[in-house]
Amino acid sequence: MPVGVLFVCLGNICRSPIAQGILEKKLGDRALEDAVFVDSCGTAAFNIGKSPDPRAVIAANNSGYNISRQIARQVDDGDYRRFHYIVAMDRTNLINLQSWAPADYAGEIKLLLDYCRHDGSSQIPDPYYDSAEKFAAIIPLLEPAIDSLLDHIRHQHSL
Repeated sequence: MPVGVLFVCLGNICRSPIAQGILEKKLGDRALEDAVFVDSCGTAAFNIGKSPDPRAVIAANNSGYNISRQIARQVDDGDYRRFHYIVAMDRTNLINLQSWAPADYAGEIKLLLDYCRHDGSSQIPDPYYDSAEKFAAIIPLLEPAIDSLLDHIRHQHSL
């Protein structure tokens, strides 16, 4: 059975879709797309059915990641059965995910930046209320963290 990775932010139109696109490309580059499946969602319901923010699509595309076909959704109970790794972009979403998890959830619920060394900040900032440049600025934060997450998954699952 493939390993499941779910990236989670608040609205699922900025950070988590970019993270999903980055990991999907890295999996494809390493011929691991059959061993690991990726999705993203939000903890809030207000963007359900929407495409990623156009600024996120442009920033991702400029860095070589295609997120244009993703559609926002909200986390649901089934995600705790499907995904081995539920990866939050910030502490608020992490706390929500942990509090909603069933008692028997055996996977990992962590902040993305907990998988790598970082400058002391443990959160991926939400660029939604900022300029387009802030969308591009989170990609260099996401890429090494996702590399570390992928290394962790490969080690844990002998991939």
